[in-house]
Amino acid sequence: MKIPFFTFRSVLLLCLSCIFCLSTLAQKKPMNLLLITVDDMSCDSVGVFGCKLKNTTPVMDRLASQSMRFEYAHVTVGNCNPCRNVMFSGLISHNNKVEGFYKVSNPGWPHMVDLLKEAGYYTAIRGKVTHSSPFQPYDWDHDLTELPQGGKAHQKDADSYGESTTRGIKNARNRGKPFFLSINISDPHKPFWTQVRGGGEDEYVPSKIFTAEEVPIPGFLFEDPEVREELALYYSSVRRADDCLDKVLTALKDSGEWNNTMIVFLSDHGMPLPFAKTQLYHHSTRTPLMIRVPGVTKTDTVDKKHMVSVLDLLPTIMDVLGVKKPSRLDGRSFYPVLQGKKQDDRDFIIKQYHENSGRSRDPMRAIQTKTHLYIFNPWSNGERVFATATNGTVTCKRMIALAEEDEDMNSRLELYRFRVPQELYQVKRNPDCTENLIDYPNQEKTKIKLQELLEEWMIQTGDPILECFQKRDDPDFVEAYVQKLEAESEARRKANPAKPKSKKKKKS
Repeated sequence: MKIPFFTFRSVLLLCLSCIFCLSTLAQKKPMNLLLITVDDMSCDSVGVFGCKLKNTTPVMDRLASQSMRFEYAHVTVGNCNPCRNVMFSGLISHNNKVEGFYKVSNPGWPHMVDLLKEAGYYTAIRGKVTHSSPFQPYDWDHDLTELPQGGKAHQKDADSYGESTTRGIKNARNRGKPFFLSINISDPHKPFWTQVRGGGEDEYVPSKIFTAEEVPIPGFLFEDPEVREELALYYSSVRRADDCLDKVLTALKDSGEWNNTMIVFLSDHGMPLPFAKTQLYHHSTRTPLMIRVPGVTKTDTVDKKHMVSVLDLLPTIMDVLGVKKPSRLDGRSFYPVLQGKKQDDRDFIIKQYHENSGRSRDPMRAIQTKTHLYIFNPWSNGERVFATATNGTVTCKRMIALAEEDEDMNSRLELYRFRVPQELYQVKRNPDCTENLIDYPNQEKTKIKLQELLEEWMIQTGDPILECFQKRDDPDFVEAYVQKLEAESEARRKANPAKPKSKKKKKS
């Protein structure tokens, strides 16, 4: 039986078409990853996340319009080094072993760098290099902070962030590889931008400078002229961070890789002022997470259903890029959410704190839902003073000065210094966490439910503080446990003494 010619031709064309499609798929470039962080910026300092100050972040707002942004996204701690190691490991701090600002030579887990290099990616970092891995030096292909001509790029120079991004993309292209660039913008981390300090001018001027009269006062702080001055410098530094982001995104677009690059943008924690940084409060950990995945995320969408954490970023990124995930993870991929799907069991996030950069051991655990935040402070015994990174700020000094004559301010200062063993806040109504509801009878069921969920998580992840939490009503046991942790921290400090800071030579 003869096959009609037109049928044979159709089959032939179909086969050739299939071969062409398969060939095209095989040759499709892997998606790049651009992970951008800003340092010490509260979520509500961003326009689209509710900033009360106009024109603070036009570039961040524009990126949000091109991305999916998350209303209920949090980091796990208001400290840089532990937070970033959670992000790069997918493991909570007590499991990734980086609980503070020390280094761990054999962490026992793969870093995002390891996973993506094995998958054929070029990996490079700009800024926060020592804070972004369990030990140094880590196996990034390049540290883009280092300039080709020698020296290092200034951490507050917006143009240099664009140059670093351009150079990283070019390096990847020269190697014939997709890229993973971790671009970490220094602002608004201190030192804030300032017009004149020490007789010299800050040459890296923000595109917009805010005045003390126009800036909003966060509800967890207080009205005061000097506080306003410090906040004006903070918000001007937020604008400079926005300028830096503009240079990074422009470099990406100019490279021609915009439509083949996954962009992840977030802040590592809240503003560097009292009751934000080095804490587990709502404004300490809420982050302006935006993710853009070409062909996956819809533009200008807001997820208001799911609570996601920095703990979930690594598995999510691996799923988007099609890279195999580690077998051991505490976080969970929210790739389905990026695809516009609903995902169950995203009703709360876990937060934990261990110690500050000075290695003062002050353990805390917290659980937050859309409506409530519960915090457990075993270190708080009424005498021990909490070691926080914000003690040297103008705002903190004003709080101390005003507390001498103002009873309400003194109560606030006492909480800042000594805290209480347990805290409960209705964050939907009181996101500033100024009214502790822990002893309110009408909050008893909520408190018990959150404690039960937190205990389940601690059991699931092998939290070493579990027994201390279970015996939280036994102050003698809790105090003995905290003293043991302090002794261990002191032994580690002696075994690994911090390197002395080099003294800057005075100009003649």
